[in-house]
Amino acid sequence: MSGDEIFQLFAYLLPAVVTGIVAFYFFREHTKNEDGRRRFLLHKDTQSNTLPIRLQAYERMALFLERIAIPSLVVRVAPKSADKSDYENLLIRNIENEFDHNLSQQIYITDECWNIIKAAKSATIQAIRKAAMSESDSADKLREDILNDTMDKPSPSATALSFVKKEIGELW
Repeated sequence: MSGDEIFQLFAYLLPAVVTGIVAFYFFREHTKNEDGRRRFLLHKDTQSNTLPIRLQAYERMALFLERIAIPSLVVRVAPKSADKSDYENLLIRNIENEFDHNLSQQIYITDECWNIIKAAKSATIQAIRKAAMSESDSADKLREDILNDTMDKPSPSATALSFVKKEIGELW
């Protein structure tokens, strides 16, 4: 093969190679775009199906936080006896039962929100225990002490509820 023949062969192959490279590049880009479009449509479809479930989970957690807010808890759960310790345990058991009832909602809300809700529950229980350490001698006096101790401070439930509302706002 002479130099002219090699040059002619190269002249014939160069357009084919360039066309092949351009075709490969466009095919790859087209495949990426189609894959991205399919992912977007799947995400959009999943989002429209799961959004009502997620909103329901946030609603249930908001209801939980309202129910364990100390003023509503103390009004809703009346002492069954005059024993202060029994009333403390009744309030804590009520909070734990409410929490256990809503435990499955954690899969629909963010980890950060779930941790804040758990912290609010723990802080509420601690406030009840702290009030129970007072010198009150009856369940009614403990009830009054719990309300007095929490009147001045923002309730843990209210703080968690404002976070839940903020997070719901981000879903839109």
